[in-house]
Amino acid sequence: MNIRPTPEQAAFREEVRAFIRERLPAEIRERLHRGHAPRKQDTVAWQRMLHERGWAAPHWPREFGGAGLGIAERLILLEELQRGCAPVPLAFNVTMLGTVLLRYGTQAQKEFFLPRLASLDLWFCQGFSEPGAGSDLASLKTRAVRDGDHYIVDGQKIWTTMAHEADWIFALVRTEQAARKQDGISFLLIDMKSPGVTVRPIISIDGQHHLNEVFFDGVRVPVANLVGEEGRGWDCAKYLLASERTGIASIGLCWERLAYAQELAALVRQGAGTLAQDAKLGAEMVMLGAEIRALEVTNWRFLLDAEIARRNPGFASVLKLKGTELLQSLSSLIARLAGPDGLERRDAEGPDARHPLAASAARYFFYRATSIYGGSSEVQRDILSKTLLG
Repeated sequence: MNIRPTPEQAAFREEVRAFIRERLPAEIRERLHRGHAPRKQDTVAWQRMLHERGWAAPHWPREFGGAGLGIAERLILLEELQRGCAPVPLAFNVTMLGTVLLRYGTQAQKEFFLPRLASLDLWFCQGFSEPGAGSDLASLKTRAVRDGDHYIVDGQKIWTTMAHEADWIFALVRTEQAARKQDGISFLLIDMKSPGVTVRPIISIDGQHHLNEVFFDGVRVPVANLVGEEGRGWDCAKYLLASERTGIASIGLCWERLAYAQELAALVRQGAGTLAQDAKLGAEMVMLGAEIRALEVTNWRFLLDAEIARRNPGFASVLKLKGTELLQSLSSLIARLAGPDGLERRDAEGPDARHPLAASAARYFFYRATSIYGGSSEVQRDILSKTLLG
């Protein structure tokens, strides 16, 4: 299969690069390059700039604020955003909920929510995981009981990313008991300002507040906020999780982190020179570059050749698994280059946030989670054993 870019694709890549150079605020670029996570205001400001071009939700139809881009252009856009140290559009809004609404939403839901999702006038979080359920989403216990034109929701979600910043949450709830646990689940959109919603922070190993517990205590949710059919929310969930896999290899981010490691190596003194002159370290970086390139080629082949995807339904797990391993290897390399200096806590808003090692330890710990979220590495290996090895 020929994966060389067409002239049109090469021109689009240059167009995206020029847009990032001209429009991305230098302060945001520098913070992300040093390894800090984007702040909410960074993501909102940049996504609204992308929205002007239809690039906030590039795969959506133009009538809902998208650009109707094909998979190759979408991948180019994502790669260049990551390599250019720009915040990527909020996945909860665009890749997850927006994609579900386009397929299962009512016309009223599409007209109200989709423009607000693309412009980030509404910030959504994802309410799937629950205590005691682990990776088995279908074991959820949060209940929604019909009461006239409303559902009454009671239960708890956990590991809810950015719930403390979110305006709304899309949640899986149980509306009936069924013989098969995947049945009787419904997909609801819930306003986080509703009475009875409580958010409690979880501070993760990187010392940051990304995660939360969310409690529902008699929360009234209009039936109009049901997506798809009652009791058929598992269909929405499966479709959402399949959509989430676009870009899971994080190719652009891997290339950017390798470039940052090379930059750090040139700053760290070793004898009369720097670590950039160390032959063993140089060989390690070359090997990492070769692995990223191999994953990049594999990613393009999988996404552009429908026949490969059809014959290998579990192949997305290869991308997730290898992308995870590479990101963790790169964050480990950066932490090693930082040495003891990288272990010092430097707040992203503090006076030393511009230090080149400011976020090295925190991001090392953050990327430990990549082998859990989006489908754990153990689950990916199970999928591969069933689909590729029989």
